[in-house]
Amino acid sequence: MTKHEMPSSTDASSSTARRFWLAALISGAVAAIVSACKSAPDSAPTPAPTPDASPVIGPISGSQGSARSSGASTPRAYRQDGATHLYGLNAERIYKGRMPPLLYAVGVMNVEIDRTGRVTKLDWMRAPRHAPEVVAEIERTIRQASPFPAPTRMGKVVYTDTWLWHKSGKFQLDTLTEGQD
Repeated sequence: MTKHEMPSSTDASSSTARRFWLAALISGAVAAIVSACKSAPDSAPTPAPTPDASPVIGPISGSQGSARSSGASTPRAYRQDGATHLYGLNAERIYKGRMPPLLYAVGVMNVEIDRTGRVTKLDWMRAPRHAPEVVAEIERTIRQASPFPAPTRMGKVVYTDTWLWHKSGKFQLDTLTEGQD
C-alpha cells in the first residue's frame, strides 16, 4: 500500500476488533491482579467457648490481651484497627455526632505497637500544650488500652492518629470522626 492509498474497510474493522480485544485482555488482567491482592478471610476455626466462659466480643483491656489480631499490612490500615480498639474500650467517652467548630484541644500522636499488641512508645507530633491534662489523659487512655490488636502481618507498627478533644472531656479520633460543624 502506498502512502496515498486508504485502508480498506476490512482493515479498519480488523484494527477496531484488535483494539477491543486488547482492551478486554488488559482489563481482565487488571481485574485478576486486583482480586489476587485481596487477602483471603481467616479460615481458622474458632474454638467453641467452654461452658463456664462467655464468648469474647470486641476489645479486652489490660493483661487479658486484645480480642483480635490485625490483618493490616500498612500503618495506615492499622490505624483503623487501633481507633476501633480505643473506641470499643472507651464507648462512654466518645463524642457522639459532629464535633463543634472550636475544639478544646487537638493532638497528633504516634503510637508504636510491638508484635504482641503492646504499646512500646508514644511520641507526640503535635501536643496540645495549652491543655496538659488532655496530654496526660490521652497517654493514659492509650496505655490502658494495651494490648492493641497484634499487627500480625507487619510484626510491629508505628501509626499516627489525631485526637479531637471536646471541652466536656469526650473525644473522637480523626480516623473515625463524624466530622466537624
